[in-house]
Amino acid sequence: MAFGEKIKSLRKSKGMNQTQLANALGVSPRTIRGWEAEGRYPKQHELYQKLADTLECDISYLMTEGEAFITEAAEQYGSRGAKQAQQILEQAAAMFAGGELTDDDKTAFMDEIQMLYLDSKKRAKKFTPKKYLRQDDASGAED
Repeated sequence: MAFGEKIKSLRKSKGMNQTQLANALGVSPRTIRGWEAEGRYPKQHELYQKLADTLECDISYLMTEGEAFITEAAEQYGSRGAKQAQQILEQAAAMFAGGELTDDDKTAFMDEIQMLYLDSKKRAKKFTPKKYLRQDDASGAED
């Protein structure tokens, strides 16, 4: 079940509408619609815990490894990073459509791909001219 489907199902089982859930989380109803209908994910990791508490479920149910990867990419590299992370997951999943690998091998592969992506983004950041860095990134660019 996809993240948005999980949210919608849990929300409905609690008898909540999108506006009520949005108010409980401190986000807009449009954000809830984006999660449920548009395949978006929370941009802040803390929202997963708020969702879990509000919907009375375990956070691990809401956050699969792929969703954690997308959230981490979004936190570090903005919406573009999140889109790239989503594309990586989709393209890697398509490679397994034939079912040639065991589930453990697929998980190991996906973990490596995610680690490589985040590592390459960090390395590329070192070579990005300061004028192209976001203001909050410019101070730590020379670590």
